[in-house]
Amino acid sequence: MQLQRSTFKAMGSPCELRLYGDPAHVADVARAAQAEITRLEAKYSRYRDDSLATRINRSAGDPAGVQVDDETARLLDYAATAWRESEGRFDVTSGILRRVWNFKAGRVPARAEVEALLPLIGWQKVGWRSSRIVLPQRGMEIDFGGYVKEYAADLVAAKCRELGLRHGLVDLGGDLAAVGPHPDGRPWRIGVRDPRAPERALAQLALFAGGVATSGDYERCMIVDGVRYGHILDPRSGFPARGLASVSVIASACLVAGTLTTCAMLRGAHGGAWLDALGAAALYVEESGRVGGGLAALARNRGAAAREQRVPEAPA
Repeated sequence: MQLQRSTFKAMGSPCELRLYGDPAHVADVARAAQAEITRLEAKYSRYRDDSLATRINRSAGDPAGVQVDDETARLLDYAATAWRESEGRFDVTSGILRRVWNFKAGRVPARAEVEALLPLIGWQKVGWRSSRIVLPQRGMEIDFGGYVKEYAADLVAAKCRELGLRHGLVDLGGDLAAVGPHPDGRPWRIGVRDPRAPERALAQLALFAGGVATSGDYERCMIVDGVRYGHILDPRSGFPARGLASVSVIASACLVAGTLTTCAMLRGAHGGAWLDALGAAALYVEESGRVGGGLAALARNRGAAAREQRVPEAPA
């Protein structure tokens, strides 16, 4: 059984499918998988004028709102649950903060600029029931970008299994979902970056099934006057979360893993303890450099040697 690799770009990220099987069959499955990713990107991208996400956002202020399909209803139900369980930290209405936070520009917005957007943020303001969503205030938005890539990774892994493959890995810009382990039963080895030296490995995680996601303050960030500002923004304050440098989680699904990493980052210095209390399979690094979580032994066992090697890909 041969390992076939397919690389492409989607959802603003480099992507790769690593699938075992007959080359012709794998090629067919890879095409079907990429078509599914393209479909989701066209449907939920806030950057496309013809997307459902844009149609919902353009309806802000219209009391009629927008009727959505079953898939979108499930995603919005998930967003509602994540908002409730995270005590308002995971909030899909907070994407409007990108209007003032431009991490490529290297400029920290004035507090008044940020606070002017806060009245437009808050899932509790959204009218959501019976597959109809209403954004009551003009200017409000829904942003699926915080979790649709993880959802896509899970969906593609399921599609691969549906089409007869049992061994493979879906990698959508670092959001990973296992189709299944290697044919001999070995897990996929996933490199975790050191957040303060991202070209080096902190640890390797073993993934047999489910998904892995990582959040951190070292990508899409800026350092201004010696202060690091990460891209994960707290919807309650409008400013970047502080306290954790990175979080990686293994969970039953990539979507769940991604939600846990984001929520942990948004809990700041208490995020690690929150993951520990949940019993999550996590590896986190505090801003101080302390490594914790149920998977922390993997980092400690690798020791200094791990910090001297480049981050490996999930190898065959």
